[in-house]
Amino acid sequence: MSTSPLPLAPFLLQVHQLCGGPDSVAVIRDLSHGWPAGLHGVCGDEGSGKTSLLRLLAGDWPAHSGSVLQAPGLVFFADLKGSEHDHTRVDECWAQLQTRFPAWDQELLDDLSQALDMERHRAKPLYMLSTGSRRKVMLIAALASGATVTLLDQPFVSLDQVSVRVIKSFLCEAAQSRDRAWLLADYEMPADLPVASVLYLP
Repeated sequence: MSTSPLPLAPFLLQVHQLCGGPDSVAVIRDLSHGWPAGLHGVCGDEGSGKTSLLRLLAGDWPAHSGSVLQAPGLVFFADLKGSEHDHTRVDECWAQLQTRFPAWDQELLDDLSQALDMERHRAKPLYMLSTGSRRKVMLIAALASGATVTLLDQPFVSLDQVSVRVIKSFLCEAAQSRDRAWLLADYEMPADLPVASVLYLP
């Protein structure tokens, strides 16, 4: 990923003629787009490339061609579904991620852990958690990371309604940010979230 100084303004993240995907498959083709501060959606049907785009933006996958430019700061993206994370405890997972993000907000993490009913799970390895609780581990880290750009892949899947309301309340406040961007990838954006823009992938 190439990094650009503030001439990117007003965008915190921008792609130019981006092509890429898993291995040699170009799921994303010739995409040019920019995201300023605020809350944004990335929508599309199954297989449209939502997760692939997030991985390209995060630098998890190298682009086949084109460029990804970001303003100074860090991009947060975490996928904890893989079996390689199964034996990592919840608190260990958070501690590992904290080392990568200097603006990490531990007080916010503790508050979210209580609000999302994760206190009783902090000493458990991820394989002992339900799908929803495992997703909460990633979401809590994402919200507490302090990253300039935060990428969330289907954040509400498998969550109970209380947790959905907590996350949405946080995102409604985050939507007012002037120096951070939040990208949510899902089939469609919830009507009660104040998204500034929605990118639809064909």
